[in-house]
Amino acid sequence: MAGLRLGPLLRYVDHESGSTATVWVEASRPCTVEVRCADGASGASPTFAVAGHHYALVVVEGLTPGTTTAYEVRIGSKRVWPPEDSRLPPSTITTPAVAGPSAGGGPGGAAGGGPGEDGPAPALRIAFGSCRWAAAPADGHDPAGPDALVTLAARLTADPAAERPDVLLLLGDQVYADETSGATRRRLAARRDLREPPGAEVADYEEYTCLYDESWRDPEVRWLLSTVPSCMIFDDHDVIDDWNTSAAWQEQIRATPWWHERIVSGLMSYWVYQHLGNLSPAELAADPLYATVRAVPDGTEALRRSAAGADADPARTRWSYQRIFGRVQLLMVDTRAARVLPEGRRAMLDDGEAAWLREKVLADPSAYDHILIGSSLPWLLPPLAHDAETWNAALCGGSRGGRWARFGEKVRRAADLEHWAAFPDSFARFTELLRRAGSGPEAPATVCVLSGDVHHAYIAEPRWPDTAPGGAPESRVLQLTCSPLHNSVPRSIRWAFRFGWSGVGRSIGRLLIRHGRTEPPPVSWSRTGGPWFGNQLMTLTLRGRNSALALVQAKSTFRNNLLVKVLERSLTKEP
Repeated sequence: MAGLRLGPLLRYVDHESGSTATVWVEASRPCTVEVRCADGASGASPTFAVAGHHYALVVVEGLTPGTTTAYEVRIGSKRVWPPEDSRLPPSTITTPAVAGPSAGGGPGGAAGGGPGEDGPAPALRIAFGSCRWAAAPADGHDPAGPDALVTLAARLTADPAAERPDVLLLLGDQVYADETSGATRRRLAARRDLREPPGAEVADYEEYTCLYDESWRDPEVRWLLSTVPSCMIFDDHDVIDDWNTSAAWQEQIRATPWWHERIVSGLMSYWVYQHLGNLSPAELAADPLYATVRAVPDGTEALRRSAAGADADPARTRWSYQRIFGRVQLLMVDTRAARVLPEGRRAMLDDGEAAWLREKVLADPSAYDHILIGSSLPWLLPPLAHDAETWNAALCGGSRGGRWARFGEKVRRAADLEHWAAFPDSFARFTELLRRAGSGPEAPATVCVLSGDVHHAYIAEPRWPDTAPGGAPESRVLQLTCSPLHNSVPRSIRWAFRFGWSGVGRSIGRLLIRHGRTEPPPVSWSRTGGPWFGNQLMTLTLRGRNSALALVQAKSTFRNNLLVKVLERSLTKEP
């Protein structure tokens, strides 16, 4: 009899109809997985197979808009979720109320699917963060401190009436393929000799399944992901630290005998465990790879060919995607696999990806009160860090000759200089896109870039010069950075980040810009909040054209862990 190996994860909830959702599961054997809701809604799907594992993404239909309903997962006649001995609250699906014809505005009516003229729009709560090293402490002591997701889950299970996010954005490093725990290393050692490359890092698809199992099996996190919808995008550690830093990096790693299997397995597992759940039922139905994998007894080879092709030619696959929450548009952007790396042509996004982003951002300004762009890597860094990356990019591009270029490549890899600032042309184009998105009489109230990666949190706000073509935007444009969910940063790095915002740091940055013979950035910016260090989670609360931001940190007490609110601030632009 098949059982439930991992999940369920509640992924997509339709904010247009309020009647459809998707639930992801991994089963132990081939079977048909059924989701039954207390309100009568249901869905069922046979599993598909990849590398000896069995998965299903169940489309649940017939949900009642504006309600919360408990659900269970069944395989055959057996209920496999929730477990018989569970002490946690029921897993639920919450659907937005759907605006009627009287509601004004763009797709989905009022923000979050509100009731239009019959009352104020309900709040939409979007929690986000990144970088979650999921290893459980071996002896009760966790050197990374309390896990923000575990702590959030514990708070919600203790108080089912507490406000919970409408969606959870996981902005990269959901698993650490290059930094495994002791428990995972023991599992790897049972399969192969860890003295051979890639050593204690994961090598293939089966080993990736161990990482996801470790990351999502904690009982409280498992419950949280079963009841709060999630959107995900990868960052470097999902594959390897500093993935796609430069053409020289790529050439060197492709020459190693273990890399091809690593990158193919990383993209295969990402497609199965993360990417599929990002898509709507309509997008799934139109996806030829999904159709192929489901139509054959074993989809491994079809998925391998697709992953190998995506690595060889990133333009063949789009990992970025769009989600609409009433009058809120979310664009999750691939800033890793979509890069163009040869010097002289370096770009954060290839031409197709950049065109897709531009089209989505500028398509219908009046349709949205808020535009959110999920970029795992921050757009605005501390000024010294930004200038150092721009300087380094100029050196690597040959602005001071071959010797400096070789020195620059060594510095780039040693110091992880591979954010938006390390792709100066892309930074300038992205900055202009954000200005245009926020300009004009029908512009959204806010345009926010949501990021993680850098193991601290801060708020940065740009200022366009008076001479900027088109002028400053009417919208409030912000960089909101939150990381990590569960990791750490050395004290020396904390000091460096603080110094990067200082006046002295800015002066050093200007000297680097002059040495690199490059131009200063097209905007200036200031830190309007932070930096905050610790395991943490940001939540945006959007109601109509109003917006507010909260930052909570996971803290340890003598008796338990708790979330401590560090920031609560309105983001609404003053008239």
